[in-house]
Amino acid sequence: MPLKRVLHWQPNAGTTVNTQILNEVTQCVESINGVKEGRWKATLTYYKPILRDQSQAPELPRDFLGISLPEQPNKYYLIIRGQRIVLEADSSIQTIMEKLQSYKSRVALYFEGFQYQLGDFQLRVGKVTPTHSDNLRGIIMEVEYLPLSSIDKSRQVMEEFVDIWKEAISKRSLPGHFMHMEPNFMEYGLSDHYSSQHTAVQYATVMAQLIATQSVQAARN
Repeated sequence: MPLKRVLHWQPNAGTTVNTQILNEVTQCVESINGVKEGRWKATLTYYKPILRDQSQAPELPRDFLGISLPEQPNKYYLIIRGQRIVLEADSSIQTIMEKLQSYKSRVALYFEGFQYQLGDFQLRVGKVTPTHSDNLRGIIMEVEYLPLSSIDKSRQVMEEFVDIWKEAISKRSLPGHFMHMEPNFMEYGLSDHYSSQHTAVQYATVMAQLIATQSVQAARN
């Protein structure tokens, strides 16, 4: 499958994300001739074990993430970051987990917005919100390079495009910038050939970063 980079908005110290920034980012995509193609949505859920007996604690992962991606509607991706494990399962695994009652959902987030075509690239820009609230938690951007699936071979063209994008967004003097933190995919046993598992790992990395940013902001307040 085509290669993707998942970026998130990093607010400047003392500032937070808001819908005005999201609107400006969306307008920026359209100003560089991005053609709107429709909506997209991904869901990320943070699970914790239900311990009926404390002796179970060492046997079960302390927590893990579950991710559903729009390009693979029949699949569900499970990530245990502590052990660097990513698994692809049938989407019915969510129903099985509910019935087994071994894990419960602690936090669930929607990543949703619009998809744009820009030459050989597809951009998805969206907001991060809790599932039962409109409270904006972050801004996310997927950059997909359609011709290639090799991470190494597409690295230069992807970095050049991201630089162009960052330059375009910097002209709007917004209080923050887009960041990309590339995980070490080899730690998860993933190859240079890009897959949806790579995307799931990137979303897990972004979520960890969003939580860290909000923790810092809460401490300052």
